[in-house]
Formats: sequence, C-alpha cells, structure tokens
Amino acid sequence: MTGDKTSDKLRSVSALHVARQAGVSRSAVSRAFTPGASVATETREKIMRAAEELGYQVNDLARGLLANQSRLVGLVVTKPEVGFRAHLAAALTKALIHRGNVPAMINTGQTEQELISAQKTLLGHRAEATIILSGSPPSSFFELARRNGQPLVVIGRSEPEADHIQTDGRAAAKLAAALFVARGMTKLGLAGSLSGTPTITEREDAFRAEAARLGAEVVIARGRDTDYAGGLQAGRALIDGQSRPQAIFCVNDLIAFGVMDHARQVGLDIPGDLSVIGFDDVPEASWLAYRLTTFRQDPETMAARAVALLDLRQRKPDMAPIRERLAVPLVVRGSFVPHHADTLTDSSS
Repeated sequence: MTGDKTSDKLRSVSALHVARQAGVSRSAVSRAFTPGASVATETREKIMRAAEELGYQVNDLARGLLANQSRLVGLVVTKPEVGFRAHLAAALTKALIHRGNVPAMINTGQTEQELISAQKTLLGHRAEATIILSGSPPSSFFELARRNGQPLVVIGRSEPEADHIQTDGRAAAKLAAALFVARGMTKLGLAGSLSGTPTITEREDAFRAEAARLGAEVVIARGRDTDYAGGLQAGRALIDGQSRPQAIFCVNDLIAFGVMDHARQVGLDIPGDLSVIGFDDVPEASWLAYRLTTFRQDPETMAARAVALLDLRQRKPDMAPIRERLAVPLVVRGSFVPHHADTLTDSSS
C-alpha cells in the first residue's frame, strides 16, 4: 500500500481527476479548456475551481500528439553559452515562449552528421519549426525539412533554400576600415578566426578589401576560435610582431577583449597607442575595463524577426525564401573615437 500511495503522489493530475472533483463528465473538462467550445457557465466555474484545487494543467503534449504536431520549436546551436550566441539564444527562447511555443535547444557540432541527427530528433518530436544558429547545414537538411513540411529559419548565414536573417557585417567591416583611415591610420590590423564561419569570413574579406581600396596596409592574425583565447592569440601575433598596427578591427567582441588585454599587458595605451573596434556589442563591451567601440547586433530584434518569419511562413508555406539583412550601428566608446562621432551613431559610455 505504501508503494501504491507513493505512485499516486508521483502521478500527474489528469482531466479525469478534475471531472471527479467537479462532479462532471470527462468531456466537459475537455470542453472547458478548449477555446470556443460550448460549456455552461456554472459548469465551467466548477471545473476551473476543481482544477485550481488539484493543480491541474492541460496536457499540451497529448494534444500535440493527437494533432500530429507540437508547439516545440528547435534551436540548433553550437556552444550556446559563448559570446553573442548566448544572448541571441536567450532572446529567442523568450520570444518563442511569448509566442506560445516550447523552445527545445540542441547543442550540436557543425558536421553534417551532427546537424542531421539534431534535425531528426526534432522531427521525431514533431517540432513545428527549427531555427539554426550555428553550422552550415547540408542540402539534405533542407530537403528533409521540406518533405516534412517543417519551416526553417537560419540566422547568421545566407542559405538559398531557407528563410534567413543576417546582420550587415560587410557594411560594418568596410566602415571600420574607412573610419580608421579617416583618422590617418594606414597600418591596420585584422584580428580574425580560423573557425572560417560565413559571417566571420564576410567581415574579414570586407575589411581587407576596403582597407586596400583606401591605400592602407593590413596585417592579419587569426586565433584558433572566435573567443577570448583566440583574441589573445591574435593580439600577440599582431602586437608583438615587428610591424605593429595603429588600429585593429576584431571580428567579434570576445576577440577584441583578448586583443585589448594583451595590449595593456605589454604597456600599450588604448586608444593612445592602439585603437580597437569590435563587433557584437555584448554587455561586457560597456564595462569600464574595456569601453569597447563596436558594432551592435541586437539579439531582441533578431529574435523578433525570426518569430515573425515563422508566422509568415506558416501563413504562406509556398512563398519564396525570405532574406533579411539587418543594419548594425556603431556604438562609440573609449577604444576608438572617429571624427564627428555624434553624426555617425549614438554614443555610449
């Protein structure tokens, strides 16, 4: 008997329990929790009172299985705890919950096998859509989604077979080069990453091309990854070499923090001896230890646009893929101040 009582305590409260408590039928409970269904006011009040007393919650999983779908939306991401991805993942989770979804994050690698495995897991749980934050999915990924009628939104890279959202890293990198040259700096550094992701490559290529067009010399160093350790690696290569640059564009803020810390460690003043511009505007960029001038990606805006694309795709499943490219304003702080900064962007201390 002890075992039976323990089992009862662990069992979820069901609609049948509510029906017994309220003295009504099981179907009446179902109607009471179905928007638009017909049920007498007095009966509904009895059911809601019983549900409150018992702590009953509607079984959305069971409803989803009956409808052959769920409210799950998958988030496929590599290293979701790192840098800007952490803030974007948090914003997406919040936006999806507000939409009425259940976010399901899969922390995966970037190989084809790992991405397909993540997709099959989400399809097996009848996820209604997938948002991809990392990796470059193969064509089979998109074909499997198409066959299952599952909308895809890809963030941070251009994919012709899916709706995607990008920030304009190309324009930002070109502006960084132009701003440095406008201040008379002709020996520039580029702190990049060996990760070689599409967004990182785009920023690197655009900065190099614009600097060359303006007649500036560019010294390039790449860390192993787009993180703080990678920034330290790139910073040592750029700053300790024989041709130290006057200014460095970093492909993201984590790399910029590593570059700045190494510069200060060897006695350089920022921005007196070395100017630095980053990319992302993570919260740490405004810390007094960095006061980093950087281009801002707004995770809340990106999350809102991703959710809007899901809504639009569900209404118009046969429309052509949508491509959105969001501007990234420059946030001016202490690591570099361009001429006429107030006419370029809002400043932040």
